[in-house]
Amino acid sequence: MEAFEHIPLITVGTATCGRAAGALAVLQAIREEIARRDLLVEVQEVGCLGHCYAEPLVTVRRPGFPALCYGPLDEDRARRLVTDFLIGDDPCLEYALAALEPNDLFPALEEFPRGACERRVILALCGLINPEDLDAYLVHDGYAGLARALEMSPEEVVGEIVRSGLRGRGGAGFPAGEKWEACARAPAPARYVICNGDEGDPGAFMDRALMESNPHQLLEGLIIAAYAVGARKAIIYVRAEYPLAVARVERALEQARERGLVGKGILGTGFDLEVEVFQGAGAFVCGEETALIASLEGRPGVPRPRPPYPATSGLEGLPTLVNNVKTLSYVPHILRRGAEWFRSLGTANSPGTAVFALAGKVANPGLAEVPMGTTLRQLIFEVGGGIRQDKQFKAVQIGGPSGGCLPESALDLPIDFDSLSEAGAMMGSGGVVVLDEEDCVVETARYFLEFTRQESCGLCSFCRLGTAHLLERLTALTRGEARLEDLDRLYDLAEDVRAGSLCGLGQTAPNPVLTTLRYFRAEYEAHVKEKRCPALACRDLVLYCILPERCSKLCNLCVGSCPAGAVITRPDLLKAIDQAKCVKCNQCLVTCPPEYRAVVKLSPPQLPPEGDAGHG
Repeated sequence: MEAFEHIPLITVGTATCGRAAGALAVLQAIREEIARRDLLVEVQEVGCLGHCYAEPLVTVRRPGFPALCYGPLDEDRARRLVTDFLIGDDPCLEYALAALEPNDLFPALEEFPRGACERRVILALCGLINPEDLDAYLVHDGYAGLARALEMSPEEVVGEIVRSGLRGRGGAGFPAGEKWEACARAPAPARYVICNGDEGDPGAFMDRALMESNPHQLLEGLIIAAYAVGARKAIIYVRAEYPLAVARVERALEQARERGLVGKGILGTGFDLEVEVFQGAGAFVCGEETALIASLEGRPGVPRPRPPYPATSGLEGLPTLVNNVKTLSYVPHILRRGAEWFRSLGTANSPGTAVFALAGKVANPGLAEVPMGTTLRQLIFEVGGGIRQDKQFKAVQIGGPSGGCLPESALDLPIDFDSLSEAGAMMGSGGVVVLDEEDCVVETARYFLEFTRQESCGLCSFCRLGTAHLLERLTALTRGEARLEDLDRLYDLAEDVRAGSLCGLGQTAPNPVLTTLRYFRAEYEAHVKEKRCPALACRDLVLYCILPERCSKLCNLCVGSCPAGAVITRPDLLKAIDQAKCVKCNQCLVTCPPEYRAVVKLSPPQLPPEGDAGHG
């Protein structure tokens, strides 16, 4: 940031989300244009700012102007930004997303509804600093928490975490301080600390973004935890499917080792710590701590019964503290600002903030960090910008594949560990999938069950067989092949799987079934009684047809778009669908011009008495 005081500074978000949207091409275009015009400009790569809907994101800091964030950009717009803004005085506000600070030129992030809701703590530097530059972290009080911790006794550090009320952000919300105390007090010749970076939930990418955008924050929290519990060896467990996160964490570790922040005599004290990065094979069940430890020991990633808990008997039978990426990322802030500061955020039983990955039908998907106690309505409609294409909100799946599906009546529910649990959902890792009127809750439950069944390690029969039977019954429902009494059997089986499974995967896998049955039973009954999908989403329960009164003889888009040749031209030049050939791919509906809206979906799958019935 110092370069900004003298020469312009351009940053490009090149986390995985940015790269997927073309950030590397934008970065190259900026560098080529700067070189071609022989400009003195600093260009840096940064991580994810959280506004993933607007990727690729570029920030320009030019003396005399506020720092402006632009997106989405392509190569042409990026080159124009260089020529018009850095050579001329045109800041290209038509491409600007927001200013980073309040000013008189352009609205700042905090002036938008989203900015008013957010309170960034562990995301504060994400997308703003170079994640591969230790000095960029140090400028913002990086490792100040570690320095303070090393001035305290390990017991005092543990006490600070206990007083903060920090609860594990990996899913269960167990008090972190209690886990630290148990590990520190367990008699043993050695101890371990493990960072759980095995993020596997569909729609969740918070841990990846933190590791890609601010790896030193995580590393600092890990070192503090090791000092507090008396560990001399720490492991960062990252799934191999996160190559950029692995690379940036390893780079941060290398820099920390060079500066004496890892290794022997950390910061001139007698505290020694070795840290290594372990790449997991990407099994969802390895997010469970005993399965993760088994994986580290070279055994299949299968959970074991607890107790004993890893805090007293973990890796190699020694006390092992396992904390999630987000949990450890809060630790430096608590040590630097104090437990009371952390408790001033959030709610009494769930202090602090929470990071969510917004996905699904929300207008502005991405990452958001809000105080605990923020309502679902604020998160979805103010932070996320509401529902795309003016559709109606239907439900929100919160907590990942093992979370719950909550209806509109739950939108004013404050988000914290206890409130969500009472509603049948869970915080989980923070994945939030928003559903609109076109999503079927039965199909949604089936989709998540299919995921958890595939990821089950198969050790216990409740999970191995129970999730398979749940999936069979849900599949039958989406095909209109279930009976009314099957709904009660589905509920009973889900309860049995929850009560009898060995680990958290099986215990929480039925949540999507139980919550959708609880809040959307009428939709289940429609699938059974009427063989109808109210959301028009279940393929076996819908039929496509073309309404002659809306069809245009001059339009042939649906004919050309059909991959199965099912759309035919009638003798009167209007179009119809050959139902025997239709594969229900939705292309005809998508390509039909909005001024006609001639293609419709019907459920139950029966042609109307009139229309194209005679041409199917």
